[in-house]
Amino acid sequence: MSEHGRRQVLRTGLGAVAGSTALGAIGGATPASATPRPDGPLGAGGAVTPGEPEPARADLPWVADLGDGRYQNPVLNADWSDPDAIRVGPYFYLVASTFNRVPGLPVLRSADLVNWTVIGHALTELLPKDHFSEPRHGEGVWAPALRHHDGKFWIFYPDPDFGIFMVTATDPRGPWSTPRPVKPGKGLIDPCPLWDDDGQAYLVHAWAKSRSGINNRLTLHRMSPDGTALLDEGRIVINGDDLPGYTTLEGPKLYKRDGWYWIFAPAGGVTNGWQSAFRSRSVWGPYEDRVVLAQGDTPVNGPHQGAWVTTEGGEDWFVHFQDRGAYGRVVHLQPMRWRADGWPVMGTDDGSGRGAPVLVHTKPRVEGRTEVTAPATGDDFTGTEPGKQWMWQANADPAWWSLRRLPGRLALVCRPSPVAHDLRLLPNVLAQRLPAETFTATTSMSLSAATTGSRAGLVVLGETYAWVGLRHDGDRIVLVCRTAARDAAEVDAVTPVPLPKGRSRVRLRVSVRPGAVCQFAADVDGRGCTPLGAPFPATAGKWIGATLGLFATGPATGRTGGTAEFDWFRVGPISS
Repeated sequence: MSEHGRRQVLRTGLGAVAGSTALGAIGGATPASATPRPDGPLGAGGAVTPGEPEPARADLPWVADLGDGRYQNPVLNADWSDPDAIRVGPYFYLVASTFNRVPGLPVLRSADLVNWTVIGHALTELLPKDHFSEPRHGEGVWAPALRHHDGKFWIFYPDPDFGIFMVTATDPRGPWSTPRPVKPGKGLIDPCPLWDDDGQAYLVHAWAKSRSGINNRLTLHRMSPDGTALLDEGRIVINGDDLPGYTTLEGPKLYKRDGWYWIFAPAGGVTNGWQSAFRSRSVWGPYEDRVVLAQGDTPVNGPHQGAWVTTEGGEDWFVHFQDRGAYGRVVHLQPMRWRADGWPVMGTDDGSGRGAPVLVHTKPRVEGRTEVTAPATGDDFTGTEPGKQWMWQANADPAWWSLRRLPGRLALVCRPSPVAHDLRLLPNVLAQRLPAETFTATTSMSLSAATTGSRAGLVVLGETYAWVGLRHDGDRIVLVCRTAARDAAEVDAVTPVPLPKGRSRVRLRVSVRPGAVCQFAADVDGRGCTPLGAPFPATAGKWIGATLGLFATGPATGRTGGTAEFDWFRVGPISS
């Protein structure tokens, strides 16, 4: 997608002026040369590209910025799982886990922690390349850590089957360096570095029981200052088994403040866990702990695992996720303050130092004007590549797709595949996150196929899936709607319908309502969309939310069966 139309933007003049301070050393960030000019290499933040359309607020499926100086949670109402965030100068940057999807490690930028834009990805492919040439659900990139140190952005990320890796960049939009293994091994997850005041460097990580046989503990290593190697065998600094009630202690983030070493770490599991803080005067411990954020009497289950960030004006905030099943792990923003007893608390303090999530709150105070933005969802396919919101289910082959011009269209090749019968196994599904609790997504497509069995369409994909689209059946093209239960083959949801004579294009739509209940519809004659089949629930994938995708595939064997062309992809609120 071109820069034109890439971001969904609405101007607002609500940014409040706050006092300016030098960048602190939170998370190992260095204050030197860490304040880029707005027109410098870090880009223009939330600025609007000249000529870029500015859709009305009502045209966006979700807006966190309420337009009156307040925001509503979630600030990212989509599956931006396991977030970590930092501030560099006036901008905030966020990364998230992506598991088996490519490109991986998205990098988002915000001027106020509320309005976010995707600016790039740190991984263009997953390694080992051959291993990830097919979908490896639940594998790949788990929870990363993002830091700025020595004039560079650093991401440390785990692959639970291969170890801990590191990439760097001087510009967060890329290019990023080739992944470098820091600690090979199985079950190593959730790494986070710290560069200390004395020049020493450390790395803390958690463990995945599914690979290593152990979990609920955090291991700390000395690390070379260049981040390329660990210098010891590591030491367990926090053992959750020794702490009453603790299970699944993971996701550590390591900080230093006023002579205290802090490890912010979640426990209790993805769905119903909580956020703890641990502190010690020595990086090696012993650490004392406190629960600083939990669900309380709010509807926000499992508010945990994220990042502490500080604005230029000195306000503290905490970014974390909430697991919402088919919608994935959505991102919330909590106010954070330091109590008189020296401990942090996030959200609304219950008086004991345990916070509960806020649903609506005053926005962070930042200098200047900010724009109301949301990560892009729609795509006109007028650029040199699909927009940054799209991901493949495995390492991509450029032969799968092309972008055609005059007018812009996305062409997907109906390549033969032995797994064509099951879209969960098909690497060449181009998908994106569900962008809100309720929305509609619509596309227009045609199928030019010479091979019987070739098919293409719009899919809602998780451990179960359903799709609507076109299939080549002998001497005709038919409109089909099919579903697949967990671990089961596809079946027709409706009887296939031949396209009317003279018609080659169809318009396909899915409407998603609360509870991730989906309804397909199609327009084959230009008279408007007609529902197809019964409503169905979207389901989560392996550690990810359901995805919304476009695909084309040939039969299991034979030659390439033609192409499917998608004219555009549009997302809006359910009312539209």
